[in-house]
Amino acid sequence: MTEPLEKRLEKAMAELHAAQEAVARTERELRTASFAVLSSDRAVRATAGPQGELTGIDFLENKYRDMSPQELAASVLEAASAARLKMNRHVMKAMAPFAEPSSNVPELKGFELDWERIFGPEVLREDDEDPARGPATPAWRDALGDEGED
Repeated sequence: MTEPLEKRLEKAMAELHAAQEAVARTERELRTASFAVLSSDRAVRATAGPQGELTGIDFLENKYRDMSPQELAASVLEAASAARLKMNRHVMKAMAPFAEPSSNVPELKGFELDWERIFGPEVLREDDEDPARGPATPAWRDALGDEGED
């Protein structure tokens, strides 16, 4: 026995209102979100704001004084990129439920978001913060070469 049209419409409207409230809450949370990340050499902390913009750079423990300009630039770029990636992943996780199909209203199929196109391919790669694996060596460190190392 199928449900009357009025009842289905009532359910759909209730779900729409609940989704609108959830989107508004999520938008408020995302407007104030930020993520700070340390560079692998622990010399720089970069903070990314709600739209992935760089909102802060901190040079820690005066380590920058003993770094070449290239090393310092690499540390800044590494920390800034990681903070931005963390923010992008946070946005992706926060918004993903709104694209899913409705469990109460089968006619609402949901929609697919191309996160890679929005944020770039790195957002879909495995999270590098798996403590069991340990930190990965950034590619820019390899570019500096092994000068002075035995």
